[in-house]
Amino acid sequence: MGIQNRVTPFGCVIAHTAHGLFTGNRGVIHNAAEKKLHPTQRWTTKAWIYCLCEFKERKREVFGANGPNGSPGWTNLFFLDAATALAAGDRPCFHCQRKRATEFQNAFSTGNNLSLQKAPQIDAILHAERLHGRNKQLHGFDGDWRALPDGTMIAQHRTALLIVKGKMYKWAAGGYTQSTESLERPLLLTPPTIVNAMQAGFDVQINLPDTAHLR
Repeated sequence: MGIQNRVTPFGCVIAHTAHGLFTGNRGVIHNAAEKKLHPTQRWTTKAWIYCLCEFKERKREVFGANGPNGSPGWTNLFFLDAATALAAGDRPCFHCQRKRATEFQNAFSTGNNLSLQKAPQIDAILHAERLHGRNKQLHGFDGDWRALPDGTMIAQHRTALLIVKGKMYKWAAGGYTQSTESLERPLLLTPPTIVNAMQAGFDVQINLPDTAHLR
């Protein structure tokens, strides 16, 4: 099943062979000697980010000792796409995705009626929306789910559903399938402030064949 390093929209980290479009990290949460995820710890920093899988030809051993002086460095996590990462509460990295991260920063600030927020300020706001205790925090929303911006994810029980052009797609580690199931009081998986950023113009990279127009 591969290493336990694939992130779901619910923020859980599971084992799966596919790595997805993006990597990222939440600090050091693995044992480099055993190549295993920590049994309970899922973050050591509020800066949850998603990154490009390839950047300036840098190579990093997955769950390896990648830091200075042979330390673990940071734990490589993987996301199916940006919609998945954003639903889990991760934001674009300012180092490897400067343009995208700046677009997110501007849309996040505008969409939430805030002055321009710096990365630590965004991280603090998102961290308050990500978790309820140790579990993923879900949020209610008003109105029709079809009006939610492309890239938003909602939860129906324990199923994650992606919204694109007023249609629903069921998330799975290997990709999406279109869904026509009826909804009963769905909740937002994507943090509300990120949904507001999408409403303010932040477009989301989605791993669907018919969404090539989305960056």
